[in-house]
Amino acid sequence: MTPDNLSLMSAVEVARAVRERAVSAVEVVEAVLGRIERINPRLNAFCTPMPDAARAEARRADQAAASGDSLGPLHGVPVSVKDNIYVRDSRTTFGSKLHEHDVTRHDAPVVERLRRAGAIIIGRTNSPEFGWKGVTDNRVFGITRNPWNLALTPGGSSGGGAAAVAAGLGPIAIGTDGGGSLRIPASFCGLVGLKPSYGRVATWPGVSVGSLRHVGGMTRTVADSALLLNVVAGPDERDRESLPASPIDYIAELERGVAGLRIAYSPDLGFATVDDEVAALCRSTAGQFADAGALVETVDLDWPDPYDCWRVFFYGASAGRLGGIVAEQRELLDPGLRGCVEDAVQQTGLDFSRALNERNEWWLRVGELFDSFDLLVTPTLAVPPFGVGQDNAPVIGETEQGDLQWTQFTYPFNLTGQPAASAPCGWTKAGLPVGLQIIGPRFDDGVVLRAARAVEQIQPWADRWPDCS
Repeated sequence: MTPDNLSLMSAVEVARAVRERAVSAVEVVEAVLGRIERINPRLNAFCTPMPDAARAEARRADQAAASGDSLGPLHGVPVSVKDNIYVRDSRTTFGSKLHEHDVTRHDAPVVERLRRAGAIIIGRTNSPEFGWKGVTDNRVFGITRNPWNLALTPGGSSGGGAAAVAAGLGPIAIGTDGGGSLRIPASFCGLVGLKPSYGRVATWPGVSVGSLRHVGGMTRTVADSALLLNVVAGPDERDRESLPASPIDYIAELERGVAGLRIAYSPDLGFATVDDEVAALCRSTAGQFADAGALVETVDLDWPDPYDCWRVFFYGASAGRLGGIVAEQRELLDPGLRGCVEDAVQQTGLDFSRALNERNEWWLRVGELFDSFDLLVTPTLAVPPFGVGQDNAPVIGETEQGDLQWTQFTYPFNLTGQPAASAPCGWTKAGLPVGLQIIGPRFDDGVVLRAARAVEQIQPWADRWPDCS
C-alpha cells in the first residue's frame, strides 16, 4: 500500500488494519506526516505539527499490538487537535499574541479519552484568535486555505482541522463549536461535522463562552463520526455540566436508518436569506430523505433571528475575559475581535437578563417543533465558500441582516444545545461543497448520525478528493 493510500484511509479502516496487523501504526503516521510536509505549506492547516511525539506514540502503539495487549477503538489512528484545546507538553496559543509561547501541561478531557482509545495526536490545527469568527486566520500563524480552492476560506473557527481532514492530513480533527465552528468548516470543506449535545463531550478548562461551547470532531465519513463519539462522549468531574455516560453505541445506531422518521425541512428558519445554488442543493437532498423511508415536510416557520440574544452570551463572555486586555494591551488583539469586545463591555446586567429570557423563549419555540417532528433539516450555511482575507461573506440580497447573515442557521442551535451536524449535500457549479444541517431533539445524537448516514448513502461523497497534492 502506498503512503498516499494509507493517508487517505478512514479512521475505521486504519483502526481495523492496525488491529489486524495488516499495517503498522508507524507506517500510517509516517504516511500522514509525509503528506502534511508536502501539502500543509500551501494550506496552513497545521499551526503546530507534532511529528516527534506522533512517531513515539506510533512506536508504542505497535509494541502494544505486538504484545497482544487489548487495543482501543482508535488504536493507531492519527488525530489533530484545534489550537484552543489543551494537549500536554504542546503549545496552545488560542491563535493569540497573548499566548503565542504558552505550553500547556495537561490534556483536556477529550484528549485524554483519545489517548486511552489508542489515537495518536499528530499536531495542532489553526484557529482565529479565541475562535471569535467563522473564518480561520490570526496574527500568530496567518491564513488557512480551503483545499478545494486555495483562494477561499475553509471556514472557522475550526478551519485548520477541516482543511486538514479534507486534504487527507489525518482522518479526524477535533474542534469546538460556539456558534457553528464545527459545522461551518465542515460545510465549506465537504466533511461531516457533528456538534454533539451540550455536555455530551466534557470540556475543561472552562471558557468564557462555556454555555455555548460544544467539543466534537470533523471527519470524511459518518461511521468515523460515530466511532469518534463512542470514544469521546462521557462525563468528567472537571466539567460540572458534562452529561452522564450513555449506553448507546453510535456505530450500531447507524444501522437503524431513517424509515418512519418525521423530518421537517426549513429553507430559512423564518429569517435567513440563502444563495440560490445552495438553496436548491439543500432542498433537493432534503426531499430525498423520502427515498429512505422518512416522512418529509417543508415547514413555514416564523421564528425570529436570535442573533442579538446569542451575541450577548458569545461576545459578552469574550468581553469578560478580554475587556481588561483591550484597555491595556489592545494592540495585541485582532482588530475585529477588539471591536467586538469594545462593544460588548458596554453591556449591562439588564442586557444579560433580557438575553437569558429570550434564550428560554427560543428553547421553547424550538422544542415545540420537536413535539411534531423527529428531526429538523436546514442548509448549514447561506453561502458557498468565499475568499480568504474577509471576516464575513458578502451580504446576500438587498436586505441588510448583519455581518453574520451567512451563519444564521448555525448559532441558533448553540443557544439550545441540541445535537446538530453538517453533512455534504452536493457541489456547486464551481466544484465547491455545500452542507446540509441536521438538528435533533435534546440529547438524541444518535438520530442525527442516522440521518447523516442516510444522506451519505443517497449521494456518497467520501471518494471525492480535492486536487491539492
